[in-house]
Amino acid sequence: MSKTIFVTGGAGFIGSALVRFLINETKHIVINFDKLTYAGNLESLYSIEKNERYNFIKGDICDRTKLLAAFEQYQPDFIMHLAAESHVDRSIDSPGEFIQTNVVGTYELLEATRSYYSELVGDKKVNFRFHHISTDEVYGDLGETGLFTEETPYEPSSPYSASKAAADHLVRAWHRTYGLPVVLTNCSNNYGPCHFPEKLIPLVILKAIAGEQLPVYGDGKQVRDWLFVEDHVRALYKVVTDGKLGETYNIGGFNEKQNIEVVTTICNHLNNLIEVKPANFSDFKDLITFVADRPGHDMRYAIDATKINKELGWQPKETFETGILKTIQWYLNNQEWCKNVQSGSYQRERLGTN
Repeated sequence: MSKTIFVTGGAGFIGSALVRFLINETKHIVINFDKLTYAGNLESLYSIEKNERYNFIKGDICDRTKLLAAFEQYQPDFIMHLAAESHVDRSIDSPGEFIQTNVVGTYELLEATRSYYSELVGDKKVNFRFHHISTDEVYGDLGETGLFTEETPYEPSSPYSASKAAADHLVRAWHRTYGLPVVLTNCSNNYGPCHFPEKLIPLVILKAIAGEQLPVYGDGKQVRDWLFVEDHVRALYKVVTDGKLGETYNIGGFNEKQNIEVVTTICNHLNNLIEVKPANFSDFKDLITFVADRPGHDMRYAIDATKINKELGWQPKETFETGILKTIQWYLNNQEWCKNVQSGSYQRERLGTN
């Protein structure tokens, strides 16, 4: 049965992948509510923007009046909340923007949703879901062993992760206090097509093909669990449709890699894919440059995704080896997208050194 799904942040990296999935793989109606900040890009949705089931609203989640008007117009069955400031380095430079969007914005969205939900009746009310999408960074630094589970205590390290932790707590409080029907997910590092190039993987790809130095923080031995974005959005859909109310599901890629391994892998693929290098060097790895580490940098994240696998039957389809090659090839084949997304204020410079 067709539902109406309201997606906040649907022009962002994960949000646009979710919107494309919902339009291409389901029969649902999709409402994309996005402020179109520097990281929001409607070009990521060109392939589906003319679909009759797709609707776009330019709006800020801090604007409760506009949210309520959109809810009244479209009568959503599910709300999937992805709108967020998401880059750790940027949060170090400008923490206030993260508090405003991730904390205040989530509060305003919750209150608008609570007002809308209170007026629903019958099956519309029984089947309603609010899905909050969060990050594994709320758990803090894992150390050399172990995995994050849904019971891991919160210990955020950066303004970004602290703001997301606050949002998580607000969502759970609105569930317990007001009975709002919610599900939550915390995911590991995403990668894939349409990723804004301030993040490690797209940044390294684009800097390498431009012949620029590839900055690696510290010794490059920080470990992350990498999740292909198309695997992630399949998991999100599983949770919003089949997840148990009030529950949290951790979503991971089962792909722990040191940052230096990720950078080296990208360089090796580019060596094979690009015969003529952009400068006088024979190996993209020659561009690797170790720089001062990020302030408060967590050394390791790793997700235990057993719960979502056992309860909802989800597991990733892509290994890091298959996913990273698809990602590199996408960037090589979509240089116009890359050029346009970097035409504003961000030009691949380093952030977060304050």
